[in-house]
Amino acid sequence: MKKTFSMLALTGLLALPGAGEAASLESEIADLKRQLAEQQAQLDALDQTVWHDIGTRFHWSGDFRSRYDYYSRDRYTADNHNATVTEKNDSLMTNRLRLNMYARALDNVEFVGRLAMFKAWGMQNAPADEAGFFGGNPAMDGNSGRRVDDNKLLVDRAIVNWNNIADTNFWFSIGRRPTTDGPPSQLRLNEDRRLATPVSYMDWPFDGLTVGYAYDRLFNFLDLPGRVRFCYGRGFEAGLGSNTIKDTDFMGISWDIHNQGDRFVYLQSYIALDVFNYPDLSDGLINVEMAGDPEDPTDNGPMGPRDNIGDIYHTSALYMDKVQSVNYFIAGGWSRTDPNQNGMFNDPMASAKNTSSENGYSIYVGSRYDIPKSQFKVGLEYNYGSKYWIGMSPGHDEIYASKLATRGHVYEIYGIYDIPGRQVSPLGNAFIRVGYQHYRYNYTGSLDWNVKPYDIDSAADRQQAAMLGLLMAEKADQVYVTFEVKF
Repeated sequence: MKKTFSMLALTGLLALPGAGEAASLESEIADLKRQLAEQQAQLDALDQTVWHDIGTRFHWSGDFRSRYDYYSRDRYTADNHNATVTEKNDSLMTNRLRLNMYARALDNVEFVGRLAMFKAWGMQNAPADEAGFFGGNPAMDGNSGRRVDDNKLLVDRAIVNWNNIADTNFWFSIGRRPTTDGPPSQLRLNEDRRLATPVSYMDWPFDGLTVGYAYDRLFNFLDLPGRVRFCYGRGFEAGLGSNTIKDTDFMGISWDIHNQGDRFVYLQSYIALDVFNYPDLSDGLINVEMAGDPEDPTDNGPMGPRDNIGDIYHTSALYMDKVQSVNYFIAGGWSRTDPNQNGMFNDPMASAKNTSSENGYSIYVGSRYDIPKSQFKVGLEYNYGSKYWIGMSPGHDEIYASKLATRGHVYEIYGIYDIPGRQVSPLGNAFIRVGYQHYRYNYTGSLDWNVKPYDIDSAADRQQAAMLGLLMAEKADQVYVTFEVKF
């Protein structure tokens, strides 16, 4: 009996520690589960906070445009420079998508960006004309994101602004600049606000920086608010090499002399230093064709090796205002070449380069009437460019040819219909634009500063231009219809 009791007691004593350990283990597991649940809740809350923070700081907007274009032009050819032939495209359809981004890093530092896709229906390329490219220029940095291409998204704008530096009215901005669709383009594009800094004579996407100052009183005594900027940009990067070619840089002043309500008075003046005879083109084959074969001294191509040919001075001014339902503007531009020994506006038939400065000018006027108590607006525009006028607008939005670079006359009439409906966002809008443009060319070479402009109405000039293989368009007509949505 004693032996049995002793064995049972020993067994119980051995079992007691095991029961305690199991209870302790279960308690620890419960504590771990509770801690994991608390940590997961904290992570979920942090995740929600991060996404809420991104949602409150990072803002998206955009626009989409489908566009139809009919284009016809009459031009003289190398085979017959006394009679024109008619070329036309009955229907070019394009889609353009642009996504705008905005975010603040600090209370006075912000990022502004835009991605763009622009393509023709049924193509993953640009529909070329007989010159082998589209829109007046081959693909280059100065029309990237603005030229019909494929369906990739390109960085159209990317800017960082540092505002109110040291609690002053100075600001600094750097990046891919807002230099396309400038005033007064907003009228015919049906925008309520200015879309870019420079007047639309300068329609050239480029990378650069700005230092600016905003004021409430002009010269500290006139109640005329505005702002003035010093602008610098790189138009061409020469890269690393043993050649002597230099970078092409833009620098100048952009001045909102008065900007209040509907009234806008603007002046810009800049210099393009060490301009190129032709830029770095996106298509390597066209680059080779332009330069020719460096191993063959008899093959210089149409342009020869890339080189700097001088400077270009450019000044323009704009006045915009509104009287009741009538918006109107008047603008003027002046350009001047300052060639180096390579010459500008050269006559290939002459024995020497043209190293003389040539002056060009342009006028640009227009008006838009917003029909009261309706969804309709109608507008008229006219511009003229002289023989040596240089419009710096390879990033134009005319699809085929820049109207503000034209050496001749361009007439445009357009109508806008704002689609009725309840606006569900501050930026929401939808409208249809219909327009007609008529181009009448006086001289060859719009958008070019290399070759002498030849008089389209002169048989002798046409003969020389034909020998050089230059495009000799006499006139062109364009009809466009767009369906556009802002969101």
